[in-house]
Amino acid sequence: MNKNYPIYQTTFIDDMRALVEEAAQNFGESTAISYKDNPWDKEVKKVSFSQWRNDVRALGTALVSYGLREEKIAIVGENSYGWCCAFFGAMAIGSVTVPVDKELPLDDIDGIISTTGCKAVFFGKTSESKIKEILANGGLKSVELLISIAPESKIEADLLGKKSLKSISEVEAAGAALYAQGDNSYYDYKIDVNKLASIVFTSGTTGKGKGVMLSQANICLDMTLGMYNFDITRKTLHVLPPHHTFGSTVNYVGHLAQGCEVYISSGLKYVSDEIKEQQPTHLILVPAFLEVMNRKIWATARKGKKETLLKVMMKVSDLLRKMGIDVRRKLFGSVLRAFGGKLELIISGGAKLDEDIIRTFDSLGITILNGYGITECAPLISANRNKYRKAGSVGTPILACRVKIDNPDENGEGEICVKGPNVMLGYYNNPEATAEVFDKDGFFHTGDYGKLDEEGWIYITGRKKNLIILSNGKNVYPEEIEADLQKVEGVSEVVVYAGESRLQKDKITIVAEIFPDADLLADKGISNAQEYFETQVKLLNAKMPSYKAVKHVKLRDCEFQKNTSRKITRFNIDKTID
Repeated sequence: MNKNYPIYQTTFIDDMRALVEEAAQNFGESTAISYKDNPWDKEVKKVSFSQWRNDVRALGTALVSYGLREEKIAIVGENSYGWCCAFFGAMAIGSVTVPVDKELPLDDIDGIISTTGCKAVFFGKTSESKIKEILANGGLKSVELLISIAPESKIEADLLGKKSLKSISEVEAAGAALYAQGDNSYYDYKIDVNKLASIVFTSGTTGKGKGVMLSQANICLDMTLGMYNFDITRKTLHVLPPHHTFGSTVNYVGHLAQGCEVYISSGLKYVSDEIKEQQPTHLILVPAFLEVMNRKIWATARKGKKETLLKVMMKVSDLLRKMGIDVRRKLFGSVLRAFGGKLELIISGGAKLDEDIIRTFDSLGITILNGYGITECAPLISANRNKYRKAGSVGTPILACRVKIDNPDENGEGEICVKGPNVMLGYYNNPEATAEVFDKDGFFHTGDYGKLDEEGWIYITGRKKNLIILSNGKNVYPEEIEADLQKVEGVSEVVVYAGESRLQKDKITIVAEIFPDADLLADKGISNAQEYFETQVKLLNAKMPSYKAVKHVKLRDCEFQKNTSRKITRFNIDKTID
């Protein structure tokens, strides 16, 4: 711990076009992006920074020739090299990107594209069937050009009407030819970094999302100022959905500007094998991934009857480190090989992460940096640092980002408010919602509750929308209780909420709904899960103020529904109890 811990060297990002150009100049033939066309392929395709620049420039040049400069362009599809090129290529010519979650229902996809008035749509191979169905239903009325990120598209001509259909390779070839012939339109344009550059619809866990308007200054400065805090390694594996700012801004903008190789995952079910094969040195993840990784570590140890031994070894290792002896990479080599053997750092954000998981990984030799971000802040607000961390905190604000606590209670807890160059322009076509979240001093109200310590470190308590207000006026933060319950052996997932009795509609009961880890319960010889968890909850209740006590335990036989950011969607949980 050192208050004077220096910031790291980073690359200042002016705008997206400058980022691509400078990365090509600085890192040349080093690998920028790697991927497989199919997850079962042996060949890994590697794209250098120079080639990436050429592809983005060719794409941008063609888009200008199609009259798409400063127009809105949607990107709907799985994470891919083409998705990345579309994202940078559109913004490099001053157009507005509209990243769309490919998992959304048809009406929502069409609604986002039509509401924002997109003139063009890039779509991936997994999204083609949805695009076809939307066209068949008379949707995408504002769209003039469809661009398939996959090599071929099978959208029938009768569905297109007057719309054009091209493949991304066809578009890039056309742009490359124009550039070779002297077309310099890609460069002959001054980007206004303060104008609208991207509309990102929040996935939300409590209902319909809103269109967050971000400028290139928001995105570029968030990563410029944020990356001063991190010492990232040379290679990462991109797991997160690209339509979310954590996936696009942090994984692409922040990493490519620093010369990091980004391997694009083929999908969630391949991640475990990809980590072993690609051997990333650091990862960017949300807590849900880390919770799964943590469970796998202990499940593997139990299966080999080495759980007790692993715990003892971790305690011995921690003791040795206090004496200046670090043997973690050797001592836990077999565990680390499950993560490729070279993994040394994980940056986590998007939700609260159990401190026990952070300690477990640290004991094994992998540093976890817990951070805090929100789409409206492009997204990074704060983070712990490589060698400067506080347990339970999501770190200190990034440079030039001011944080205050609105209306703090006796414990200093209140709503977290942010002001800085990373804060959004507002919500698209929704001035009322925009006005609601900005105060007279220009601070954005995040909807998250938390507090600041005397050194300005942020601690998050919970979400304003999840807050349970009891009849006696007491506030209960479900996330605090969930964090404690998550430590109970056998809890795979848990959500705490105010349940409503079917018989007594006005009576509020604090409910813990649990998805059990059936394998772990079986290993422990626990046959009556309901009785077991009720006993564990009673033990937890005894340690808490009485008003926070969980009164009802509800078990479920399947995982909670999640959005593509792996956050549980609370709004669709049935909160009635018998």
